Amino acid sequence: MTLSGLSERLEEYYFSIKQNKWHWIFQIICRILLAYAFIIAGMVKILGERFASGLSVIHPMGAYLEALHHTGYYYTFIGYAQLTAGILLLIPGTVLMGALLYLPIILNIWILSFAVRFVGSYVTSPLMVLANLYLLAWHYDKLRYILPFNSYSKEVSALKPARYNNKFPTWFFIVVISTMVFTVLFSHFGHEVMPQNSLKSCKAQFVNTKNQEAGFEFCECVHTIGDPLDDCLARFDQIKN
Repeated sequence: MTLSGLSERLEEYYFSIKQNKWHWIFQIICRILLAYAFIIAGMVKILGERFASGLSVIHPMGAYLEALHHTGYYYTFIGYAQLTAGILLLIPGTVLMGALLYLPIILNIWILSFAVRFVGSYVTSPLMVLANLYLLAWHYDKLRYILPFNSYSKEVSALKPARYNNKFPTWFFIVVISTMVFTVLFSHFGHEVMPQNSLKSCKAQFVNTKNQEAGFEFCECVHTIGDPLDDCLARFDQIKN
């Protein structure tokens, strides 16, 4: 199959999705949930409150958020950016703008959550990235005009179908649910040790395990001493071995 033939097949598949009622409902759900998350997070910053204020300042994520909270108008700017992205997602005519603004912010949150193993957004942030990418894919008919590999076309947007196709996309939702399950399982079993959000919950994961001594030392390192996460992980491996 030639490249042009493959492109035509993909576009046919895309337009069939645009005419499916269940995909249409799913993108609305994604918009509402993503907008809700960023509007709440944005308002916290605009009002000058520290996000996740319950985290200790020596916790890896807590230390980051505490420093971010003291960056003045930069902190407020992030709040307005999140609020704007959330509002744009709720307005039908500006969804694509909202999704484009949303992506770099949530992608940064995802990478940060994984880097410091923050359980508060370890599951939600990658799912939010995927939901954001789905919205961008849903608006591919508009997005393709800023991509370098598509030729010019007079058709700016796909026409709204007179009647939506009611066929339920079984395999699509199987993939969606499987992705959610995988993300949850990875958050629980993907790492040997997690700093958790408090000293108590951190130690709880090591109670009556073979690595209890090393684990307790790791938790004290993170939550009491306040050393960098990488140093605490190295100390954990040293004691464990």
